[in-house]
Amino acid sequence: MWIARRKSRVIRVGDVPIGGGYPIVVQSMTNTFTEDFEATVKQIKELERVGCEIVRVAVPTVEAVENISLIKEKIGIPLIADIHFDYRLAIKSMEKGADGIRINPGNIGGMDKVKEVIKVAQERSIPIRIGVNTGSLPKEILNKYGYPSAEAVAETALNYMKFFEDEGFTNMKFSLKGSDIKTTVLANKIFASSCDYPIHIGITEAGTIFSGAVKSAAGIGILLYEGIGDTVRVSLSTHPKIEVKVAFKILSSLGLRNYGVDVISCPTCGRCQVNLPKIALEVEEALEHIKAPVSVAVMGCAVNGPGEASFADVGIAAAGEKFILFVNGKVIGKYKEKKAIKRLVEEVERVANEKKNKSFS
Repeated sequence: MWIARRKSRVIRVGDVPIGGGYPIVVQSMTNTFTEDFEATVKQIKELERVGCEIVRVAVPTVEAVENISLIKEKIGIPLIADIHFDYRLAIKSMEKGADGIRINPGNIGGMDKVKEVIKVAQERSIPIRIGVNTGSLPKEILNKYGYPSAEAVAETALNYMKFFEDEGFTNMKFSLKGSDIKTTVLANKIFASSCDYPIHIGITEAGTIFSGAVKSAAGIGILLYEGIGDTVRVSLSTHPKIEVKVAFKILSSLGLRNYGVDVISCPTCGRCQVNLPKIALEVEEALEHIKAPVSVAVMGCAVNGPGEASFADVGIAAAGEKFILFVNGKVIGKYKEKKAIKRLVEEVERVANEKKNKSFS
């Protein structure tokens, strides 16, 4: 691995280890109303299908809390309760079986209430993610620095760390986030150099699919290159499964996770006589459930197409009205578009199963 990761202590959220030398964990957050049990479970299962490893749900009401145990019965990944303003919701969420909770100590009702949360988490061995955002810093910190600077964010996180440690609690990870990349990166670097707690990274409120993915890739990529990050969420204004797919793509591009299908497709030019963007997207969506690392080429013409398709695990290259199908560098057949896509998907699933079986042999 060409990136040297920061050495952090290990905590566990449910059965998922975080920190140390364990793989960086991809998580997301539902955008359903947690009070709507069926919609929330449906979305979590969609997230599981694309590889989400931890899921967070908003818990703003007692009705949402009551659904936590019911949701946990239906899903296969750890569930984190996201709490703001009411410490009682945090305590009740843990009692209902949440695998972890996320709080901002500054808006939970006072530090005496935080102590009550810590007590229950300690009794139940439940980890807490302490979230510090540029938009919700303590007044005394803002007065000191004048604005939500990186130093202000880092100092806030370190103050909370000391408070929790003074209460005898160390089963925690931290997130220091803002919508500004430079502030977020610097705040995390300051904090990371001051302790060994696991760090959750992301650029908060990054934006829409296009601008948010670009912004997240830039900010998260810098932090990962610096070796910082034990869990990651890409925050986008869209269906959360897109967040998961973008997160894995960022990690795999840096060699930090070897996961899922990597679709290689050409940018198209005047030589391309097929609707390659449509085909590539159709292939990518058909293969989003594949978790084994498989390279797939979808190419539009004879210039680079056959070469790229033959170098991939599985690939198709347009040749007139038909596509040549390659598997491990060998020509398997020549098919029209619909059949070519169908055969491509079948071969990718077969190759993925072979790789999966080898990894457990």
